[in-house]
Amino acid sequence: METWVKVAVLSVGGTLGVNARYWLGVWINKWTSPQFPWATFAINVSGSFLFLTVALTRWLPHPNIRLMVITGFLGGYTTFSTFEYDSMTLWERGEAGLVAVNVAGSIAAGFVAVLLGTALAHGLGSAGPSKVTAGMRAPESQGVTPPPSLQRSAPGPASPRAATGGVEDRRSSSRTGGCGDSARSEPAARLSER
Repeated sequence: METWVKVAVLSVGGTLGVNARYWLGVWINKWTSPQFPWATFAINVSGSFLFLTVALTRWLPHPNIRLMVITGFLGGYTTFSTFEYDSMTLWERGEAGLVAVNVAGSIAAGFVAVLLGTALAHGLGSAGPSKVTAGMRAPESQGVTPPPSLQRSAPGPASPRAATGGVEDRRSSSRTGGCGDSARSEPAARLSER
């Protein structure tokens, strides 16, 4: 029974965290420039702040509530907070060298993993586009349209930037939610054709 309670608690927290990340990203992207991933930046920083605040203050005494908020909600909201917490733990132990290895190593190893995953996907005969992010599609191109209050008032289809609240494809200045083909701007399309 205890296992199922934990599953339920994590599921509720994770669902709320994922939705908070998505909809906060949509809102932030509505008001910011596509030149910098402000939504991702704000979510990662706020997630780190919330994670450490909740973890260290003990104002959630019940273990299942802590599990729901810290692991469920904040885990769904951002895993960057866990990365930062681990780095802070190393720092507090006086392990500055390990902090550097963790921070630089995570970034470098993550990027190498993306390169290797891309190479593997293409090696397995991926029928997808040659550029990784060119195969991502914004939710509205999958039939999902954000509420009218979150859509840009500019003419044309709803902006992928306003609709997705997630990762930004730097080559196209459109943000994607991580699945399908993103609508790309004309300048970005010209750049990718070179």
